[in-house]
Amino acid sequence: MGAGQSHNSETGHTSEVGHTSETGHSHAHGHGHSHAPADFGRAFLFGIILNTGFVIVEAVYGWLSGSMALIADAGHNLSDVLSLALAWGASVAAKRPPSERFTYGFKSSTILAALANAGLLLVAIGAIAFETLHRMAEPAVVQGQTMAIVAGIGIVINAGTALLFLRGRHDDLNIRGAFLHMAADALVSLGVVIAGIAIIMTGANWIDPAVSLLIVAVIAWGTWGLLKDSLAMSLLAVPKGISESAVRAYLTGLPGVSAVHDLHIWPMSTTETALTAHIVMPDGSPGDAFLADIAHQLEHHHRIGHSTIQVERSRDCAAGC
Repeated sequence: MGAGQSHNSETGHTSEVGHTSETGHSHAHGHGHSHAPADFGRAFLFGIILNTGFVIVEAVYGWLSGSMALIADAGHNLSDVLSLALAWGASVAAKRPPSERFTYGFKSSTILAALANAGLLLVAIGAIAFETLHRMAEPAVVQGQTMAIVAGIGIVINAGTALLFLRGRHDDLNIRGAFLHMAADALVSLGVVIAGIAIIMTGANWIDPAVSLLIVAVIAWGTWGLLKDSLAMSLLAVPKGISESAVRAYLTGLPGVSAVHDLHIWPMSTTETALTAHIVMPDGSPGDAFLADIAHQLEHHHRIGHSTIQVERSRDCAAGC
């Protein structure tokens, strides 16, 4: 089947895109605002360079001061560098044009990156928890002042990096993953500062591994939401913020439509959503303008930018057509 064509699986009929027959298949894209991923290239590059340098500094001073909390935070920051690199790579891949084999391009790479980032966080949680439990069994002398100073620098770096992704966190799960990594790090660094001050004031070295466990809890909390959402997207679930029932009600309520079936809504990427549906119109389709308006409404009111509608005159098109 050539480019620019669509196929009716129920009748075996192939028609040009945009053409509507009583049982034909029609595809239309809404025109207007775009849901393509925003360009965060500079933000990713800046965040990777800044955090790589800080990971080295934090790990060295964590080892010199004997602070497991600093080492734990350095380990988490290292996973953040990897996550930023993954998210950046996915955002670049998502902009590549479609090919004969990858007809959607590499848009879904952003979903895979979000899922991989959740996996990286789980690995970091396990490693930090294991070492922390060992440190609690064998407490070590900790330099609280070094902890507080280095972690204080971490607050500035992590919070600053998180702000670079602030505007994209609601619209793109891939960007949300990067934002959550950095925002969580800023909070974790704040906890390490508080632990360092507490050790200076009390001399209680058990505070250090206790804060490490708190760090693990914070990371786990943020990871759960990211893992759940990215896994759902990987399984082609209806994206958050889109109501299948509302879309079905809209299509069913269109003039001349008696039924809607085979409605599918799935994420093409972390920012773009696709839809296919069969609508039953006993009197036939009003024409291309009708389909174009459906595409426009789906994009602007339901955030679905890629819609494919098949019009049928009866529910059982195979028998009735």
